[in-house]
Order: sequence, then C-alpha cells, then structure tokens
Amino acid sequence: MATNTVYRGLTGRTNVLTLIVLIGPAFILFTVLVVIPVFEAAAFSLYKWNGLGPMVDFRGLGNYGLFVTDPIIHKALLHNMIIAIVSLAIELPLAMILALIVSDRNFKGALFFRTFFFLPYMLSEVITGVLWQFIYHPQYGLVRSFYETFLPNVQPPALLGSTSTLLGAILVVVIWKYFGLHMTIYIAGLQDVPREQIEAATIDGATKWRVFWSVILPGMRTAVQLSVFFSLIGSFQLFDLVWAMGKGDPVNAGETIVTYMYKIGLTRFNIGYGSTIAVCIFLICLLFSILYQRILVREAD
Repeated sequence: MATNTVYRGLTGRTNVLTLIVLIGPAFILFTVLVVIPVFEAAAFSLYKWNGLGPMVDFRGLGNYGLFVTDPIIHKALLHNMIIAIVSLAIELPLAMILALIVSDRNFKGALFFRTFFFLPYMLSEVITGVLWQFIYHPQYGLVRSFYETFLPNVQPPALLGSTSTLLGAILVVVIWKYFGLHMTIYIAGLQDVPREQIEAATIDGATKWRVFWSVILPGMRTAVQLSVFFSLIGSFQLFDLVWAMGKGDPVNAGETIVTYMYKIGLTRFNIGYGSTIAVCIFLICLLFSILYQRILVREAD
C-alpha cells in the first residue's frame, strides 16, 4: 500500500514537471507577447499620449467616446463587415466547389490544381498587394492590356485611385488570395466523409445536390466551422494587403479598422487613441469568439 502511494506521488510529480516543461515556454511567450501588451494598450487608451515622455494627460473613457462617434471608424467597420459578408457569400462557396472538383477521383491533374489554387495563399500579403498594384495600374498593368484588347476605345480605369472602385478591387484580391486556404481545409474535411455513405445515397437515387446537402456537408461540419471562423476573424484583422495596395486611401475608401489604427497610432503619433482602437478590435474579436464557441457548443448538445 505504501509503495503504491509513493509510486502515485512520483507519477503525479512527473506529470506536473512534464506539463511545466512543455507548456511553460509557450505560456511565458503568450504572457509576454499577448497578455502584457493587451494590458499596456488598455492603460495607454486612458490617456492622450504621443508615445514620448510620461503619460500625464488623463482622458479616462474620453478616447472610447471618440471611438463611438468617429465617422471614419464607422466607415472602416462597414468595410470590414462587407469583406466578411463577401468572404462568406463568395469566397467560401467558391472554395467548396473547387474542393469538390479537385477531390473527385476521376479528375485528372487534381494534384496540380490543388497546388495551383493554393499558391496565392503562400505569397505574403505585402507581395500580393504590390503585385496587384501592377495588375491594376491603368498605364501599364494587366487591366490596361485587357482594355486595349477588348475595349480599345475605352480609357482604362484607375481602380485603386477611385473611391467607387477601390473597395471592390480589394475584395477581388482578398478572394483570390485566401480561397485556396479554405479549399485546402475543405479537402481535408472531405476525407472525414465516409465514401460508403456517398455511394449508398447515389445508389438510392439521390441527386448530386441532395448527396452534397444531406451527406457531404454534415460530414464536413468541423471543417466548415473552422473555415467560417478563420474568414470572419481574418476580415477584422485585414491590414497588410490593404496597406500595400494604397493604405486604404483615397479618402478612406478602402479603410479597415486595423489600417486606421495604424495611421492614428504610429503615423500620427496618437498612441492613446490608437491603443483605444486596438483594445476595441480585441474586444470585438474576443466577443465574436465567445459567441461563436457558445453557438457551437449549443449545436453539439
């Protein structure tokens, strides 16, 4: 009995030490790089501060009141919501269709097309933004070549220079770059769908649409949920791509909440208000994550 007690005690200590060794470094990095900056940003948001010298101009919740009434914030949040809606309505269905096509056993060249569609995601956001700046350029870009070939009498538009076309041009790039990621997630999710169920439904006379809706889609539930989560969170964190394509200008026509935060905090040296925007972005993403997880748990029950 005493031997068993000692053995369990040693085993328990070993497990604790193992957890400390494995989780400790990650916990330290998370604390230093995430937790501490969040609390620092929350402290900065209570002051009007340019990042130089001591923080003496205490504003309390004044910066948060400005956040609520700032018209550019409203515009930027609207753009983020449009990006999220377009991602859900166009990008994810496109990714699903392509995943179904390249996962077909009878489709030749599936490996090539999987790689080809995934390549845009492998490019960095900055490189992608610069690349599409050249494509959209009205003087020597691909858009000009298209107009010269098919519409020779029409002047090529400056898609990134017009307030009416900038957001649409950004949306095209967002879809082009990220649909390959979601396609890959769906391809992985298709592996969890039993082939026997699909064959049985087909033998019973179910149409392809009915097979997809009743067999394939429920079997891919986890992959779809993960894809939707990445898409919505990513829509509110979009920065590099928009910044590389013109910093959200002209006239904030392509502004997102993160590009505006960067402009305010690091370009105009208004660290206090910039930190307020950062805290609000954090709270928005956190609230969405909590609600999303609760919905998933409720559906699972």
